[in-house]
Amino acid sequence: MNLSYVDWLRRWALAALLMLVALCCLPNNASAVSALTKTDPKVTADSSVDSYGRDSPRSTMQNFVKALSDKDMALVEKYLDEDFLKKQKDPEIIINNLTIALDKGGRLQPVLSISDKSEGDLADKLPSDLEKVGTIEINIEKIDLLLIRKTDANGVVYWQISKDTLDKLPTNLKENRTTLAEELGLDFWADKQIMGHEISDLISLVILIAVGLSVIWVVLWIVWGVFAFLYPKIRGKAFAIPSKALLPLSVVILASIFSEMMVQMGVPVTLRTAVTRGVEVVAWLATAWLVLRVIDAVFVRAENNSRKHKRLEQVSILNLFRKVAKALMVIVAVIIIFGNLGFDLTTGIAALGVGGLALAFGAQKTIENLIGSVVVVADRPIRVGDYCRFGTMEGTVIDIGIRSSRIRTLNRTVVTVPNGEFSAMQIENYDARDMFYFYHHLYLKRSANPDEIGRLINDLQLFLENHVYTNDEWTLVRLSELRQDAFVIEMRCYLHAADVTAFWKKQSELLVDVLNEVAQYDVEHALPSQEISLKSDHDKDPTMPENAV
Repeated sequence: MNLSYVDWLRRWALAALLMLVALCCLPNNASAVSALTKTDPKVTADSSVDSYGRDSPRSTMQNFVKALSDKDMALVEKYLDEDFLKKQKDPEIIINNLTIALDKGGRLQPVLSISDKSEGDLADKLPSDLEKVGTIEINIEKIDLLLIRKTDANGVVYWQISKDTLDKLPTNLKENRTTLAEELGLDFWADKQIMGHEISDLISLVILIAVGLSVIWVVLWIVWGVFAFLYPKIRGKAFAIPSKALLPLSVVILASIFSEMMVQMGVPVTLRTAVTRGVEVVAWLATAWLVLRVIDAVFVRAENNSRKHKRLEQVSILNLFRKVAKALMVIVAVIIIFGNLGFDLTTGIAALGVGGLALAFGAQKTIENLIGSVVVVADRPIRVGDYCRFGTMEGTVIDIGIRSSRIRTLNRTVVTVPNGEFSAMQIENYDARDMFYFYHHLYLKRSANPDEIGRLINDLQLFLENHVYTNDEWTLVRLSELRQDAFVIEMRCYLHAADVTAFWKKQSELLVDVLNEVAQYDVEHALPSQEISLKSDHDKDPTMPENAV
């Protein structure tokens, strides 16, 4: 919970900026339709296209909301079922009822989730001429907001709000609900607009964002503080969730419930519809932010555990994985966010795939070394500090990097081996031994009595089996060879030792103990010897002739 004032202010500003992106994404009256549709109401040169931009469910709802925002009731009427309106004595009452119902409890689907095809979504399990684009909850009744597909005399396909929806609306609805702007006392700006929306509604929306984010953030801090205090006392270890994740989590929660908050707080449907796309973008930005925080926390903890268990070779690999995971998260977030903004990224993704393939071919050796480093770390044939033999060389491993590994040889030089090659080598790890092999010979003179030799062999077997340095894995003492000059006694056993240095020390002490044991028997150690005969001229061979040289 140690957080400086500057860091706190910076993070809070970032969170507020994310939520205000929703307001920055608000379309004005001039661009509300053109952002995601290709038609403009009442303006077209193509007779096969509906002149009011009703050629698809998406464009119909966009143009309908735009007409509501402009308060052009005559244009709004064009988006309602004309056959139903003809039967009404006063169509304005129907339009007024629909507007009030949408403001009170209208929940429109996100723009991009509404079909932009002239035939609509044929997989929505509705009749082919109907399309659900939202719901209206009014007086505890839930009404489906349906569009119906029609065809005019010229064969032009267009969509309108269905009579099934209009007929279910309560009659003579009154605007008796206080808006958020009125609750905050900002209604004196009701006549002034910016970006096609009343300034009072925009300011009240900003206040709602700030208050909602503050409340959620404070609640999460309290919950986190309780767990951070109690968890170590109960489980005996630190609470794993970092405090850095609280702010992005707050934004995610706020973005997920903000649409419903706007409905409950009396924000007009036109403003809610405009904000929805921005809220979706913010939700994905906050989710990506949260995931990045979680990735950092997970990998930092993994790196700390690696250092704690002295697995330093894993640190560099984990750092690489963290960067790759964050890069992939950013790419996915960008694709989703731009998709929510209405951009078609199919071509860009295909280009990235082709470029990635070309990059893979060009960096084949580098990728091979990266994979090799992963293999070395995952398979763990060696660790930093191990003494090993690799190929024709041997030495101590001092570093296992992302691209290569470094080994310090016995003559103190450093050999750098690419991990792609290193992982394919036959590696003999001396430090991986669970015990050390003791193997030596005794050379005794042939003048010794064979019975004494036999007694010595039996006693040495018992001596090694019971020695403090040896274990009961395997012990062998035998007469291995009869040479002309010596009896060869072979001794084999295993010694417990933490490392090779300890083994050398114990081996030296065991050899001294063996010599002391042999000294108790009537035997002599055979020493290397060679007989040389020297003859003078006086010692002539009588068999040789006189004149022989």
